[in-house]
Amino acid sequence: MTPAEKSVKILTPAEKERIEQDERMEQERMHDVLLMLQHLVEREDATVKIILDCLYDVGSVNLINDKFRSPSLNGIMKSIAKMSKPVFRMVALRWFKKNCPQLIADWLHSKVSF
Repeated sequence: MTPAEKSVKILTPAEKERIEQDERMEQERMHDVLLMLQHLVEREDATVKIILDCLYDVGSVNLINDKFRSPSLNGIMKSIAKMSKPVFRMVALRWFKKNCPQLIADWLHSKVSF
């Protein structure tokens, strides 16, 4: 027998059933996690908005400071960034609600998978 053939384990029907049952339970529980994350995002709408506002403030200032070295141009760009914040908030909130629960659930699943 080759080493590859030795490493292949033949499963009994009971073992196969147990593995399938464990996989079904894992899928159901991860679906529950996704639903709870979606519910959390909907319920904590104000918190999500505050988080996105903070991220926008930090990110826009860092980007402007990195790209625009001239003090006068830097100030103009920061005022433009403040005016565009409501548009960002609307787009970012829609994107967050649509994508983040699934992204977080997938990330959490990767942390508990071996």
